[in-house]
Amino acid sequence: MISNLDIINSTYEGETAEENGKSLQKYLSKNITWKEADGFPLAGVYIGFEEISKKVFKRLSTEWTDFRFVVERYVAADNRVFAYGTYYGTYNETGRTFNARVAHLWTLENNKILSFEQFVDSVPVMATMQ
Repeated sequence: MISNLDIINSTYEGETAEENGKSLQKYLSKNITWKEADGFPLAGVYIGFEEISKKVFKRLSTEWTDFRFVVERYVAADNRVFAYGTYYGTYNETGRTFNARVAHLWTLENNKILSFEQFVDSVPVMATMQ
């Protein structure tokens, strides 16, 4: 049986962003709750893959160049996995780059991701956009 840590690891550690996206979609519950941190440009709560794809991933791929999360470490306990590290990217409108510390909290049950919550230092991200 695949572990919760293996599932989350597969959403970050693929060879390509497309591979990571396929892994993510494979393990998402139908009604996943996805929370982007208050103060972050994409702040809000999104339900289901379609809404997440349109309101988060599409914006990240069109408004930013090379937006990425470099995972430093994972911490797994019971049905939760934390991934923490640093975001990097260039905001297309300003051409400015940033890096910001971030953690993602994933909650899983029966090999399905039930929820995602982002914790991020939004100050450098917002400054890049101005």
